[in-house]
Amino acid sequence: MDTTSNWIEIQGGDGRFDAYLALPRGGRGPGIVLLQEIFGVNSHIRNVADQYAADGYVVLAPDLFWRQGARIELGYDDADWQRAVELKNATDVALAQQDIGHTVRALRALPGVQGKVGAIGYCFGGLLAYHAAANGQVDVATAYYGGGIQNQLARAAQVRVPLQLHFGALDAHIPADAVARIATAFDDNDAVEIHVYDQAQHGFNCNHRASYQQRAAAQAHGNTLLFLGEHL
Repeated sequence: MDTTSNWIEIQGGDGRFDAYLALPRGGRGPGIVLLQEIFGVNSHIRNVADQYAADGYVVLAPDLFWRQGARIELGYDDADWQRAVELKNATDVALAQQDIGHTVRALRALPGVQGKVGAIGYCFGGLLAYHAAANGQVDVATAYYGGGIQNQLARAAQVRVPLQLHFGALDAHIPADAVARIATAFDDNDAVEIHVYDQAQHGFNCNHRASYQQRAAAQAHGNTLLFLGEHL
């Protein structure tokens, strides 16, 4: 990919934390805050950051587990899954939202960022992208298989920015009735669009997982680029 990447440091409210920065060719473009799965800013998330940088965006992926250890990076075997769940359960979601706010400010301050800033999140990061939209921290948000959004629908009325949600029809973690409840909560919000991909499971975008489905990942990436292109 024709991109440049490195880690930078961000000043948070209660300490400093790292974030992975991926720049497009020429170093300039709209900004994206990329929000990790429960596995940290691992090679998959860095690859996604590089991908969107190649698409023309300045991408910043904050290390949201920094309070438990800097740059924790996990894979997808059973032991790492167990550790990832422990890290997620130990993470204060309110503090993570504060970290996202600091990341957005740091991204907007970069000389190469032109125009608006969006958020894209995966799994746990998908839930956080939803919160970022409800908090008004970003100008647009996209959430891939955001676990737990169905339990946070009291915030639906607070979403006043364009929001795009991606789900797999075979996601055992986010069943069809949960997606239906989410859709109902946004019935009257024309700025929210929901995509459900046939034969796709949880994590369908991650080519490091057995659940990866290339067709769904390609469709979702295309839908995301169209959405971002319209709103950023």
